[in-house]
Amino acid sequence: MNLRRLNPLRRVARASGAGKAIITPRRIYILPTAYGTLFAVLLMLMLLGSINYANNLGFMLTFLLIGLGLVTMLHTWRNLLGLELYSSRATPVFAGDDARFEIQLTNRRRWSRPGIQLQIRGHSPTAIDLAPAETENLMLTTRSSRRGSLPLPEFILSTRYPLGLFNAWVYVELDALCLVFPKPGQKMPETPAPEYSHSQLGDRGVGADDFAGLRHYRPGDSPRHINWKALAREQGLQTKLFGGDRAERCWLDWHSLPGENEQRLSQLCRGVLDASAQDIEFGLKLPDCELKPARGQQHRLACLSALALSGERA
Repeated sequence: MNLRRLNPLRRVARASGAGKAIITPRRIYILPTAYGTLFAVLLMLMLLGSINYANNLGFMLTFLLIGLGLVTMLHTWRNLLGLELYSSRATPVFAGDDARFEIQLTNRRRWSRPGIQLQIRGHSPTAIDLAPAETENLMLTTRSSRRGSLPLPEFILSTRYPLGLFNAWVYVELDALCLVFPKPGQKMPETPAPEYSHSQLGDRGVGADDFAGLRHYRPGDSPRHINWKALAREQGLQTKLFGGDRAERCWLDWHSLPGENEQRLSQLCRGVLDASAQDIEFGLKLPDCELKPARGQQHRLACLSALALSGERA
């Protein structure tokens, strides 16, 4: 249970149903910085000196600086007010790599917002200056320690604009997930001779035996089948087709591997990467799901996603 959510005194800007968080007045904290505290002490000394010596010029300068400090506090607070934040799903990574979340900041006002910072606890802040009516994207990075769905941690939106006398900040929670694949393990053990699937419809350019022609490139085609010579002649991206009535096929089976669950998943992850690199038609068998043999980038992503979420579907 998240104790922070149970604390009624802790104000957090959370995403609405549309996935967007808007900074409202009651969500902003503001306190003096070290420079602001020193500035206040100096003003107090100036005020005591002016009272002691009945110096009108001293009074004027002291109250002028006090007014400047109050205006600075207002501008620091307004620099965050009304800011909109949105996060989409992050690019999947392997366990142990850095998960990168893209945060979209939107300034709908007619004045700029300089010195905006985003920071996840324990990580370096990322800063940006937002122009009027502008939308910018920032990347927040956190370490992924284990496979599965990694939620975006709570982060801090802050600013010290304009003079650094005050620090205004907001705790923000956005609904974003990063899919973390298992860390690739050791190479899969040698399997028996691969199976071959036979086409009942004859040569369709999807076999593995003979060159059958070219077609336009489609997203997900293997780089090994791209006609690089045609690309060098500025003829565009083309994919080589291979005919024949058979294609190499193999199964990656969780039940055939020894060891603990995570060790098996890591080995299967390595098997998926190797089979995709060799453009082999392969299927995946897990305790909670089974993916039929196929090839291509979409099948590779589907298999890696199944490995990442294995055991979380219940």
